[in-house]
Amino acid sequence: MLLRGQNLLGYRHYADDVVERFVERAVKNGMDVFRVFDAMNDPRNMKAALQAVRSHGAHAQGTLSYTTSPAHTLQTWLDLTEQLLETGVDSIAIKDMSGILTPMAAYELVSEIKKRFEVRLHLHCHATTGMAEMALLKAIEAGRRRRGHGDFLHERHLRPPGHRSAGCHARRHKI
Repeated sequence: MLLRGQNLLGYRHYADDVVERFVERAVKNGMDVFRVFDAMNDPRNMKAALQAVRSHGAHAQGTLSYTTSPAHTLQTWLDLTEQLLETGVDSIAIKDMSGILTPMAAYELVSEIKKRFEVRLHLHCHATTGMAEMALLKAIEAGRRRRGHGDFLHERHLRPPGHRSAGCHARRHKI
């Protein structure tokens, strides 16, 4: 389930007890993986939802909502990853909702996260700019530099085939 942090499924903040109860009911009704994000990448807005997910035994996935700007440096993403890991997440998603993650930026970001942290990664790309397939391939290359972390990488396209192409490239190059 995709949760907007403190906003849950809506567009306004809910009290912590509402977040807790919502997650409790969602888990009871069969949800077992929660991707929690905040559009402003503020970990304070994700904390209550992530803690509620963990307290009910579900998989808590903290999310980096990827964007570019002078304020969004590699260090920004590493700091946010560290803050999310401190909340006890089970995995991290890099969510490229606008399709602006370049292949080289994907390689650098995944390489540096894997170098510094023991964490399972999930990459979610949109193909609005046509770079998603190659960003996925470079992320796979970067993630394979260290073995045994159980990464799963995923690509969501606005047009098919996407993930099949990246998968074929990965197999051909044995990555």
